[in-house]
Amino acid sequence: MNLSCFKKLFQTLNSQLRTGLLTRRLFLKLLLGGSLLSSLSIRVRAARAYPSIRPGKERGTSISEFFKDEELQYEIGLWLFKKVAVGKIRFEEMGEKGRYLATLQGETLGVLGFAARYRVDTYRSIMEEIDGGKRLRSISFEEDVKIGRKVRKRTHFLDYQKRRWIQIREKDDGSKTREETEIPPGMVYDDFVTATYNFRYGAYGEIGRGKTYKVATFPKKGATSYEVRVASKEEEEKKRKSEKFKEGKEFFLKLFLDAELTHSKRGVIEGWLSKELYPVEGTIKDVIFFGDIKGTLVNKP
Repeated sequence: MNLSCFKKLFQTLNSQLRTGLLTRRLFLKLLLGGSLLSSLSIRVRAARAYPSIRPGKERGTSISEFFKDEELQYEIGLWLFKKVAVGKIRFEEMGEKGRYLATLQGETLGVLGFAARYRVDTYRSIMEEIDGGKRLRSISFEEDVKIGRKVRKRTHFLDYQKRRWIQIREKDDGSKTREETEIPPGMVYDDFVTATYNFRYGAYGEIGRGKTYKVATFPKKGATSYEVRVASKEEEEKKRKSEKFKEGKEFFLKLFLDAELTHSKRGVIEGWLSKELYPVEGTIKDVIFFGDIKGTLVNKP
C-alpha cells in the first residue's frame, strides 16, 4: 500500500469514526459476531490446533459449569491491516449463588485506535440458569463505551416476574433517561452475549448441518429476532474448498441481521465453529466504507 492510498484510507476511517458511522454495536459485532457467532476471519496458522472446548466436561454438565472460567481472545483486521482491534470474552461465577457474569470487551489499536481516540467497548451480562440448568437468561445487560475520557452507558434490567424491561441511558454529562416496556407473556429476550453461550450449548436446539435457528433479542427498529443458518454438508464443503486454512473448522454458519445494524449492504455475517463449537473465524460482509471486516480466535485457556 503506497503512502497516498494509506492517507486516503486513514482519512475515510477517521471521518466515519468521528461522525458515528462506526458505532459501538458495529465495533462489538466485529468481536463476537454481534449476536452469536464470531464475525472473525483474518487467518489461522497452519499448525494451530483446537483441543476440546471444555476438557473433562460432558454436554450433560449444567450450562454454567460447562462454561465456567472460560476466556476467549480475538484479533480483528480490515483492508491490509492485520490487527486493528482486540477483544476478549469471559464467563465467571458471581458471589451470589445462581448468578453468573459474562464480560465482552474490545479496544482499538494502532491507526484505528488513534482515529477512534483509543475506544474501549465493554458489555456485561448478568445471567441466571433456568430450565434445570439447560440455558441462561439475562437479568441485566450493561453497555459501556469509552472514547478518550468520555464514557457513555446503557443498562437493561429484565424482570420476568413483573414482565418489565427497563432501559437506563447515561450520557457523557451524567444525565440519565429511563424507559420501561412490557415483556410479552412467555417471551425471553437474550442479549447477544447470553445468546452466544445458549447457542453453543444447544439451548436453542442441537447444532446440526442444514438447520435454522431464530433467537429473540431486544426489539430494535421493529426486529425482535435474528436468524442463524448452519450450512448443509454440500454448502460447507464448497466453502471449505475456497479456504486457504482449513484446520479447526467444522461448521459453517451465516447470521442474518438487519443491514442497518451491521452498516453493511446485506446484513450477513459468515463464520466457522470448531468441532467443539468454539467460534474460530468469521467475516462481516460488505461493510460500508470498509469492505469485509475479518478476525480470528487467537488463544484460549
